[in-house]
Amino acid sequence: MTDLLSISAEVEDALAASRPVVALETTLVTHGLPHPQGLEVAAVLEQIVRREGAVPATIAILDGRARIGVGAETLQQLAGAGARKVNLGNLAAVLASGRAGSTTVAATMALAHRAGIRVFSTGGIGGIHRGVSDSGDISADLTALARYPLAVVCAGAKALLDLPKTVEALETVGVPVLGYRTDEFPAFYRRESGLRVDLRCDSVEQLAKVVATHFELDRNPTGVLVANPIPRKSEMHKEVYDDALARAFEALAGDPVQGRDVTPFLLDKLDRFTAGRSVSANRALLENNARLAAQLASAPSE
Repeated sequence: MTDLLSISAEVEDALAASRPVVALETTLVTHGLPHPQGLEVAAVLEQIVRREGAVPATIAILDGRARIGVGAETLQQLAGAGARKVNLGNLAAVLASGRAGSTTVAATMALAHRAGIRVFSTGGIGGIHRGVSDSGDISADLTALARYPLAVVCAGAKALLDLPKTVEALETVGVPVLGYRTDEFPAFYRRESGLRVDLRCDSVEQLAKVVATHFELDRNPTGVLVANPIPRKSEMHKEVYDDALARAFEALAGDPVQGRDVTPFLLDKLDRFTAGRSVSANRALLENNARLAAQLASAPSE
């Protein structure tokens, strides 16, 4: 993998010195947020991680290499390169082709683990899609969480999913769900879903201890999901959320889009049907997660 993996000097030095590092994905730049907001938010997330005392490691695919710790110039190139959305299934193909690729939760976890990073901040994980009995659509993020030992800080699972089935799947594959100052699994744009987390942690120190214990219990541990609700002031009103979500799925029913393109399609519809409020909420939860991830990476585990 040496010829396929390129780690920036800053990230490599931090890892060698056991300083805190936080992995960040790049689908928010190319698929998750409207251009140029994706670029702006990516820069803000790195600033937040640095302010909290950790080193950001934004991950992307470019020129046949997985790049761990890319700068603003590379992100600008990625945004204008027609980047492929990369997950576990097409990671090798995109690398071999030399095409540009932005990393999903799953691909980011795989590459961060390869580099030796243990904490990752994202918006929301993928999971079991609604109507899965007909579509069979299950995100590779669940496979990655079952396979790679990273602490993944997120605002729960994306609102477009079947949340009860997603939480059940996490339990099935042995991924613990820790709620940061919450008893409920967050619903991305909403703080509550009615679904319980495995354990509530009210301090970063407690989180760090539980995460470290999980990694020490097994020679091949799963990941750990740290569920961090969207800040209350940024939470989307339930009526707006429910209406926009229903209209987004109605639009999907009349469109042939499928596979990796479903989530970007629905996110675009939500942005339109909420007059941009979904993007503002998304940005707020991303920033909130980056802050907690950096604090977690910096916290002592004992």
